[in-house]
Amino acid sequence: MEQHLIVAIKAIIPLFLLIGVGIYIRWQKMLTDTELQHVNSMIFRIFFFCMMFYNMYTTTLATALRPRLIIFTVVSLFVMLLISAVVVCTVEKDNRSRGAMLRALFRSNFVLLGLPLVENIFGSEALAVPTMMIAFISPINNTVSIFFLEHFRGNGKFFLPETLRVVLKNPMIIGGILGAAFMLLGITVPEPVLKPIRQISSCTSPVALLILGASFRFGEISKEKRNLVIVVLGRLVVIPALVLGTAYIMGFRGVDFVTLICIFATPCAVASFAMAQQLGSNAVLAGNSVVLSSAFSGITLFGWILLFQMAGAF
Repeated sequence: MEQHLIVAIKAIIPLFLLIGVGIYIRWQKMLTDTELQHVNSMIFRIFFFCMMFYNMYTTTLATALRPRLIIFTVVSLFVMLLISAVVVCTVEKDNRSRGAMLRALFRSNFVLLGLPLVENIFGSEALAVPTMMIAFISPINNTVSIFFLEHFRGNGKFFLPETLRVVLKNPMIIGGILGAAFMLLGITVPEPVLKPIRQISSCTSPVALLILGASFRFGEISKEKRNLVIVVLGRLVVIPALVLGTAYIMGFRGVDFVTLICIFATPCAVASFAMAQQLGSNAVLAGNSVVLSSAFSGITLFGWILLFQMAGAF
């Protein structure tokens, strides 16, 4: 029991210490909101690109590609989305809130919290598997998220070719595609070029977690209490219980299983707030879903890791 507890603590504490430092940065007003936006943009456009390129470029395809894991993940995403849609459309009648809730339930903070979680448990050499999963999941996440926000906005503007164009402009997707292409074609990146890419890649997660903490805003929680309870419990408890329980029964183990924890048990994606603002959804609900799910995920992630570590899943 003590050994399992230590593994869970070592996996979680570094993540939330970095987020805590970010909250302190905001409290001390070391960065203005405008500066935070600029840093966020830099992380998204430069850091994530380098991280995806480097991890894909240095991946051994035979080791990282998991067809069974990919199929299980995609099927689980859509099954959970269907269940979430039924629940949300039953309890909530406002379309703007419906879109925000569905996006919060569907899309997790896999990149910011998931990758460092895998690294904390298995080391940096294990990042190839979750990085490969990002390459498959990110286009699905982006496309489905835009579809639901547009659909519940009721303006009929969702246009698949345009949405796919936006998705393919995502720096993470571009970095992943280029890294995979260089790896598959045997193109060697000179060490003087690869070294700064590796250095940027290695500091992506800690810098992103700092800025995540610094970006937290506490808004009008009381007005959205019922919907926030549904989102937080669904995102952190119900969905992980259904998916991870099924995965355990089906025999997923090791880094594959922890990758599933990262996809299905991490809190709402940070981009939920910005996207809700841009697409006319309930931005207050979206923002507070991110804040509260992130706050409680320290407890729930610790619980899921401890439970399945004791069960021998990794």
